[in-house]
Amino acid sequence: MVKGYGDTVKKRKNYSRFKNDKPRTACGIFGVYDHPTASVLTYYGLHSLQHRGQEASGIVTSEFREDKQRQHFNLVKGMGLVTDVFKDYSILKETLKGRSAIGHNRYSTTGSANNEKNIQPLIVNYRDGNLGVAHNGNLTNYRTIRHALQQDGTIFQTTSDTELLLHLIARSKQPKQIDQIRDAIEQVEGSFSLLILTDTMLVAARDVHGFRPLALGEKDGSYIVASETCAFDILDAKYLRDIEPGEILVINSRADGKEVLQSYRLSKQVDQSHHCIFEYIYFSRPDSFIFGESVDKVRRKLGKSLAQESPVAPDKDEKTIVISVPDSSNTSALGFVTESIKQGINTKLELGLIRNHYVGRTFIQPEQGQREMKVKTKFNTVKGVLKGKKVVVVDDSIVRGTTSKQLVKLLKEAGPKEIHFRITSPPIVNSCYYGMDFPNREDLIAVKCGEDIEQIRKELGVDSIQYLSPKKMLASVPSGERKGYCTACFGGKYPSPIENVTDKNDLDS
Repeated sequence: MVKGYGDTVKKRKNYSRFKNDKPRTACGIFGVYDHPTASVLTYYGLHSLQHRGQEASGIVTSEFREDKQRQHFNLVKGMGLVTDVFKDYSILKETLKGRSAIGHNRYSTTGSANNEKNIQPLIVNYRDGNLGVAHNGNLTNYRTIRHALQQDGTIFQTTSDTELLLHLIARSKQPKQIDQIRDAIEQVEGSFSLLILTDTMLVAARDVHGFRPLALGEKDGSYIVASETCAFDILDAKYLRDIEPGEILVINSRADGKEVLQSYRLSKQVDQSHHCIFEYIYFSRPDSFIFGESVDKVRRKLGKSLAQESPVAPDKDEKTIVISVPDSSNTSALGFVTESIKQGINTKLELGLIRNHYVGRTFIQPEQGQREMKVKTKFNTVKGVLKGKKVVVVDDSIVRGTTSKQLVKLLKEAGPKEIHFRITSPPIVNSCYYGMDFPNREDLIAVKCGEDIEQIRKELGVDSIQYLSPKKMLASVPSGERKGYCTACFGGKYPSPIENVTDKNDLDS
């Protein structure tokens, strides 16, 4: 069963994916094995992961049908938020029966957003039973494998790179299903945190670089898996550990009914991980633990490092007013203020911007000549806080700069004496191909301005702007013997091979 709710997503060529001038991550995934309320747990898990994707949502459950003496997959998915797609409780209670489930929140980075067939989880029925997959990330050899399969007669139902996995599993010559899954995963490259549901097991896997997070937890004696640990908190579940980079973890049942974990390693390994550093800077919720560390702790440290590198001293007998761009930079702003005070700089944290949390993605877009309304529908200033003050705006990143310019204009209407931007990441100068949705390189403000900070300052119309240096950024995140980070978007190397593409967003619908 597939149930959809509305067609609210515009075609890519007519709709700006970056209207908030922020990067978008690929997806959020959640899975549970052998729990009596699997669909309900998955619903709440996806609700906690809504920040990772707002275009579409879906859940598939595995139910044993007594009348047919076999497992049956029940699927409900549709366009919109989790609360839109599953707004009727009977969907969870009556339609999505079963003791195991996987769910997915989508923000498309490969494949059209307005094609409902691309909504995950994707499912098939093949020679060894039912198969469902939910994927966070981007497969960088997607076009090569897809072309080879098409030449061999394979028919694709979607334009999503995730569908490759279903075909590769189904075509595998391995006799055992787990070996078919391992065989398929060995063939793909790029970034993937995967959940694969079969009639008998739940499989969780991460690429060898560990680009995207994936955590293992426990609830009422059952195992659960999620993109972030905040999905465990809402369920009062226990966080056990991360799925390791290059690990394929199989959850199934023994003959006595007890759950058991089996861990496999991908044959190709790397010397160290390449975690997406933007998960710490922007994507993940501050109340989550990812890559083995508290996001809140890391963001505070990023803010402190920024204050060390680029402090803003107040004028005589005054205070520097520090505000965040809510909500992603709230924690970093706290760190910036803490460190500024430690340095003896008279600094005060204020709520200078108030965010309207009820502006959804379907909000009517203003006309071309009223673009500033896009910011005003999301933010408003507290004029009494800003008027006549030297204001430091702490933000996590600037992508194209369009929204930042509109934000500066909004702040200036409140009458501050000066506006200083402080960014807790380096300038973004490259596109991402591992599941983070940046524009093409030529559309990035840092590239347009020739990576000249002074030119960026003039473009935005602020009194000063400073970014956190790459060296200081890396010093602010957890380190270890085998722990590393992908910094390709900041000018670093791409850790995994990239297919030769001119526009990563120019895909068939």
